[in-house]
Amino acid sequence: MATSIQSGLKAALLGICINAALAIIKIAAGYFGNAYALIADGIESTADILSSLIVWVGLSIANKPADTDHPYGHGKAESIASLIVSLMLLGAAILIAEQSVKEIRTPHHAPKPFTLVVLLVVVPLKLWLGKKVESTGKDIGSNALQADALHHHSDALTSAAAFVGISIALIGGPGYESADDWGALAACGVIVWNALRLLKTAVDDIMDAAVPHETVRRVRETAAKVEGVRAIEKSRIRKVGLHLAVDIHVIVDGNMSVRDGHRIAHMVKDRLLTSQIGISDVTVHIEPDEAESTPPR
Repeated sequence: MATSIQSGLKAALLGICINAALAIIKIAAGYFGNAYALIADGIESTADILSSLIVWVGLSIANKPADTDHPYGHGKAESIASLIVSLMLLGAAILIAEQSVKEIRTPHHAPKPFTLVVLLVVVPLKLWLGKKVESTGKDIGSNALQADALHHHSDALTSAAAFVGISIALIGGPGYESADDWGALAACGVIVWNALRLLKTAVDDIMDAAVPHETVRRVRETAAKVEGVRAIEKSRIRKVGLHLAVDIHVIVDGNMSVRDGHRIAHMVKDRLLTSQIGISDVTVHIEPDEAESTPPR
C-alpha cells in the first residue's frame, strides 16, 4: 500500500509543477495576445494546481495507519479528495462559461497569431500529463487521481477549443473576434458531463456503494477455493481509499470443531489478503452446513 501511495503522490506533485508553469505561460500569452479564451484557460490551470494539491493531501492522509479515533484507517480521505476535485472541475467549467459569454458580448481585438504556438505546446503536454496521471490512478485504484487526470484532460480540451477558435478568428478576420470564446464555451459542456460522472463515483465511495460485480465474483471464487469451504453464503465489499474491505460468510462442515472452523476462517482471510484483488481488510463469518450437521440431542 505504501508503494501505491508513493506513486500517487509523485503523480500529483508532477501535476502541480507542470500546471504552475503552464498557468503563468497561458495567462501571459493570453494577456499580451488578446486571447481571452487563453486567459480563461490559464485560470483553469491554476484550479488544476489546487486540485492536484488536494489529491496530494488526500493521499497523504489516506496513507496514515489506523489509530484509536480511526480504527478502520484513513482511506476515506482519498474519496473526499476525489469529491472536492470533482466539484472544483464543475466550478471551473461554470467560471469559464461565464467568462466566455461575457467576452462574446463584449467587442474586442482579434487574438494574435503567436498564441497558436503556445497552444500547440500546451495541448499535447496536457494530454500526456492527463494520460500519465490517469494510468497511475487506475494502477493503484485511486479515484482522486483519476478525477485529477480528468482535470488535465479538460484543460487540454479547453486549450484545443481555444486553438480552433483563435484559428477561426484569424482566418475569418473582422466579425470573428469572439470565435475563441465560442470554442471555450463549447468545451465547458464536455467538462461538466465528465465532472458529474466523477462526482457520482466519489459519492458512491463515500456512501459505501457496491463494488462492480466482477470484483465480487473474484472475491467469492478466491474464498471458495480454500480447503474446507463448502460454499459462500454472502459477501459485502466496500472501497476504502485505494483498497477494499471485505465482510464474507463462508459455509463449512457443521460438525467440525470451533478450532477447525477458526483455522479455516484464517485461511480464507490470508488467501484474500494475498490475492491480486487489492484487499486490505477481511472479516470472515463461519456458518455451519445445516444440510449435514448432526442435530443437537
